[in-house]
Amino acid sequence: MTDKTNTPISVVGLGLMGTALARAFLKAGHPTTVWNRTAAKADALVAEGARLAPTIGDALGGVTIVCLTDYSAVRELLGDAGLDGATLVNLTSGDSAQARETAAWAEKHGARYLDGAIMAIPSSIGTDEAVILLSGPLPDFDLGALGTVSHLGEDPGLASLYDVAGLTMMWSVLNAWLQGTAMLKTAGVDAATYAPFARQIAAGVADWLPGYAEQIDKGSFPAEVSALETDARAMAHMVEESEALGVNAELPKLIKAMADRAIASGHGGEQYPVLIREFERPGS
Repeated sequence: MTDKTNTPISVVGLGLMGTALARAFLKAGHPTTVWNRTAAKADALVAEGARLAPTIGDALGGVTIVCLTDYSAVRELLGDAGLDGATLVNLTSGDSAQARETAAWAEKHGARYLDGAIMAIPSSIGTDEAVILLSGPLPDFDLGALGTVSHLGEDPGLASLYDVAGLTMMWSVLNAWLQGTAMLKTAGVDAATYAPFARQIAAGVADWLPGYAEQIDKGSFPAEVSALETDARAMAHMVEESEALGVNAELPKLIKAMADRAIASGHGGEQYPVLIREFERPGS
């Protein structure tokens, strides 16, 4: 692996995130080239020591970080730039199918391609809190200037897939918290008062994941803590309480409907992770 401060880096796309990426590389001492369709967006970075590439093709030396609006924009901008021999790290948001298609497209054009996902906000780039996921060929360069970098494997779709799986967790936790907050507000309890209790519950549930993961991977769901049919009775209370309080009950009804289907299929005596079968494709 080359010295992290000697690896030339180019950043294509200078929105809020792209600018944060370029600034982190500059701060770490990388020779940094930038390019953006609107060149004026590079002014501040040039003042900080970046080099402005006159054309996008001129930005393709060294390792090129791409951070654009979508995968179509990546192919549109780079398609005529002369990619033969280039190393691309695409940190544009998208799904796993788009990542794999773009990897094949880049390979056809002679480029070495890694796909990635940024699990962070712009202000955290350059700190350990910023998680950068990569998938594709194992990199022989260091992107540690951006944060905590994790290479997930050779499949170029893995970074995007992890990204979407992480967003699923994020919004599910937030929606569950909002459900509970709405219920407690009917009794005069404000969100700030409920938040520490909710955080404790979320942390406790997170501690269950390794054991639950073991059950899923084995395909065996013994009721070591609670049977699904017992959980379903508590879910019914959640639905009833929401409706009685005049709070939206769509989320608890969805949760209970999935449990009811699993129980009807004969899984009522098994533990909660058996619900993975409600999420998987038939036959998987």
